[in-house]
Amino acid sequence: MIELKNVSKSFGALQVLQPTSLVVTPGRCTVLIGPSGCGKSTLLRLMIGLLEPDTGEVLFDGERITAANILECRRRMGYVIQDGGLFPHLTARDNTSLLARHLGWSRKEADKKVDELADLTRLPKIALDKFPAQLSGGQRQRVGIMRGLMLDPNVVLLDEPMGALDPLVRYDLQEDLRGIFKSLNKTVVLVTHDMGEAGFFGDDVILLGGGRIVQRGTLDDLIRRPADEFVAKFVRSQRLPETTAN
Repeated sequence: MIELKNVSKSFGALQVLQPTSLVVTPGRCTVLIGPSGCGKSTLLRLMIGLLEPDTGEVLFDGERITAANILECRRRMGYVIQDGGLFPHLTARDNTSLLARHLGWSRKEADKKVDELADLTRLPKIALDKFPAQLSGGQRQRVGIMRGLMLDPNVVLLDEPMGALDPLVRYDLQEDLRGIFKSLNKTVVLVTHDMGEAGFFGDDVILLGGGRIVQRGTLDDLIRRPADEFVAKFVRSQRLPETTAN
């Protein structure tokens, strides 16, 4: 579904992503994990075309992403960021349906889809007519997820979607989100810094360090068969419960 071929990215003199090749498996959840500055969010932004690679190419559904087709490709991708990234002057309903309305959906058609997504994400219907400042953090994130799913995308990309939530809210949203992924059978790429979350969601876990892929596999692979000392140290730094790490 998404393929990166020898893709690299620098900002000035800082090389954030070394030449990297990666194929995202369709219908599965791929998790990008690693310490701050390792290149995981940069990798996600390259996938959706928010950044252009310095070298290499990004393919979506077998087609190279270019300036000419980027908008069409993005409409087939859902993108969810931390705290929802909502427009403060729009209600939850209007935030969710904004792009659909821009593309010519009728108000009736858009409202029906929004109501369906509210049921799917367990957002109270009363929240749909509220503005972001009137919503809780968990509710804002649910609206962000709804917006990412509004056009029924082939791929959903999430950049630390639960990083700003308190533990109890985060737990509930994790449970709901995993159920949504499974019920919709979507291809998902999720960025997180939390190894427990990576294991909870990830069919495929990719650990980055120093702008490169250090190890790829299941969470159990990383814990029990670390590729090098960096992987072992990263696992230890997460302070996983003994029942998980042994």
